[in-house]
Order: sequence, then C-alpha cells, then structure tokens
Amino acid sequence: MVKSKQHVSSVRKLRVEKWRGGTALEDARIVELYWERDEAAIAESSAKYGGYCYQIAFRILALREDAEECVGDTWLRAWEAMPPSRPGRLDTFLGKITRNLSLDRWRALRAQKRWQGQAELALTELGDCLPASGGVEQEVEAAALAESLNRFLESLPQEKRVLFVRRYWYLCSVEELAAWSGRRRGTVSAALFRLRQDLQEHLEREGFTL
Repeated sequence: MVKSKQHVSSVRKLRVEKWRGGTALEDARIVELYWERDEAAIAESSAKYGGYCYQIAFRILALREDAEECVGDTWLRAWEAMPPSRPGRLDTFLGKITRNLSLDRWRALRAQKRWQGQAELALTELGDCLPASGGVEQEVEAAALAESLNRFLESLPQEKRVLFVRRYWYLCSVEELAAWSGRRRGTVSAALFRLRQDLQEHLEREGFTL
C-alpha cells in the first residue's frame, strides 16, 4: 500500500516509460491491482499508458517538465479514484485525468504568461461555437452541453468525428492533423471550420444561446 510520504514522493517521480509490448498487463488486471492497493498498479499504468498520457499533456502544455509532472500526478489521482471507481476503459479514464490536470496547469501558466501550447488556439476556435459564460474549458465540461456535444459527434461520419475529437479533445495541431489525414493544411483548416459551423447550427437547434 502507498502509506508514507516517501512512497508518494517516489510515485511522483515516475517518468514516462515506453510500453513494454507483450509484457503489459490487461487493463482489467491493472484495475484489480488498484482495488487491491498494490503499488504495481501504478508501475503498470505508467509502463502501458505513460506515452499516451504524455502526448495528451504535452499537446496542451508544450513544456516537457510540466507535462511529465501531470503524467506523474495522473497515477496518484488514479490511485485515489480506484476504488471506488472501476473504469470500463482504463485508457480513457487515465487520459481524462491527464487532460484535466494539464488544463489546470495550462490555466496557471496562462495566468503567469508562461504558456505556449496548443490549448489556447484550439479552445478559442471552439469558443466561437459555444455559449459564453465562464470560459470555454468550463463550458465543455458542463453536463447539458456535453450531452449535446455527444449527440453532435454521434451524428458525424467517423472520419469527421475523429478529426473533431483529435483537434478539440486531444488538441492536436492542424499540422499534425494534416499529416495524419494525408491532406493539405488548408484543407484540414477548412474541414474544421465547416465542423464548427455545423456544431453552431446544432447547438442553436437544441436551444443554446450563442
């Protein structure tokens, strides 16, 4: 069990590790380790999903040390959350923790004028389509708006849905999306613009005041 400050400190120092291929445990077993209060759960999470969580954090923060700290804190938050949580998809569960931690760090860095990542541009783009009351990141998390966004995403063809999620959830740059899709940067930007227009029309139909 994680009992002492020394144990917690050692967990915080965990850095991003490479996925160990066939040696990685199944997600269900990793979740069981958390429930059993076995520290191996943290090591296995870091080994299997450290790179994935680091990509999420770095896209938001663009600062290696800050991204690594958010990844390290992800395992602590997961340790605190399981139990009682028993996630059906561990990658999504951990990724959401990392994203929330990274956005919190981004807000702090932005206030200190130290930030230089993708979050500002992507969230500003999306902010033009969302109701304004307290900041884009808070609006995205609001329950009613989240349900409407989910309905919008479900209505999209798979390629458009993935493009939207990569840009506005994982905060991939337009250049990364162009490389991923094999399209020109301008074509991707135009596709994102049309998606934002479609989202705005969807929200207006559902009664949101923009």
